Amino acid sequence: MRQVILYRGEDGYWVSECPSLPGCISQGKTREDSITNIREAIDACIAVLEEDNLPIPEDRFDVLTVAV
Repeated sequence: MRQVILYRGEDGYWVSECPSLPGCISQGKTREDSITNIREAIDACIAVLEEDNLPIPEDRFDVLTVAV
C-alpha cells in the first residue's frame, strides 16, 4: 500500500505522485485514469528496484490538510 498525491496540473490533466518512491509520477486525463496509471507506475518502480537488488523504500508519510 502506498500513499499518492493527486492534483490537477497546469494542462488540466490529473498528476499523481508516490512520494515514497522518488521519481514515481504519472498522469491521466481523468482522475480515474491518473489513479490507474500511478498503480502501474508503482508496480513498475518496485519491479525495477527488485531486479536491481535495491531496497524498496517504506511508505512513511503522514497526510495532513492545512486550511489557509
